[in-house]
Amino acid sequence: MSRQQLGQILEISARNPPPDNAAPAEMRAWAEGITSHTPLAGHVTIVRSNFGPCQGDLILPEHGDASHLIIYYHGGGFFLFSAHAYRVTTTNLARASGVAVFAPDYRLAPEHPAPAAHDDAFGVYQWALEHGYAAERIALCGDSAGGNLALATVVRARAAGLKLPAGLVLFSPWLDFAEQGASYRSISDDPVLPPAMLRRFKQAYLGEGERQSPAATPFDADFRGLPPTLVHVGSWERLRDDSITLVQRMQAHGVDAELQIFEGMCHGWQLFAPMLEEGMASIEQAARFIMSRQVSQ
Repeated sequence: MSRQQLGQILEISARNPPPDNAAPAEMRAWAEGITSHTPLAGHVTIVRSNFGPCQGDLILPEHGDASHLIIYYHGGGFFLFSAHAYRVTTTNLARASGVAVFAPDYRLAPEHPAPAAHDDAFGVYQWALEHGYAAERIALCGDSAGGNLALATVVRARAAGLKLPAGLVLFSPWLDFAEQGASYRSISDDPVLPPAMLRRFKQAYLGEGERQSPAATPFDADFRGLPPTLVHVGSWERLRDDSITLVQRMQAHGVDAELQIFEGMCHGWQLFAPMLEEGMASIEQAARFIMSRQVSQ
């Protein structure tokens, strides 16, 4: 376990804290710089493409299979980040899986409050189905707020009678906006998601709206019939119990759901993949899971 590696990364990150009381544009400029100097995976091509409502990164690995697709929804509390900021994760996911990855730039709050991001996420999947991608060759993936979007898209697709993707991978999904999980109180030293930041994200996206609304979180949904799901979460994050509770609920509904808790890891550790062993391990395990579920022919 490379806790020492993570400690060094967090020490460097602490020298560049988020700006105080910053406007959304300033916060986003700060966030984009977090991964700006991190090396990307080699032997991939990145093309800016449109998938229905969203433009984003279409990443094609060298000699990869473009008929198979992973849709990756980035995190950032519905407020920060972009497909560009997540190229560390998405290029390595494409490299490790050998298939195409599309990372959409969905609309962000507060300019676009709920359910704008959820509508965009669903629209991307719907567009993929309508434009030649077979559901059994699609997997959905996302982290944090993007994990919420990936899960919500599958729940919504089932309700709409659409074919469901072959698999679902969630990295530390943010689902419990009511903060009922014990980890919101027991993990007081989360180095990435302090309470004030989560409050700002929720206020931006939800306003005074209901924290358990199905339009904003699928946490309380009926999960019956959903595809095989892999969930990764760190032991050192306030969102830890979101993942634990989700997998328990999915398993109770008969879903083939698997949970792995990465000891000592904090929220978003996959973004440090080139410098952090557990970061790359999480991405490569996700790739193997997806490859085992997608139909090859």
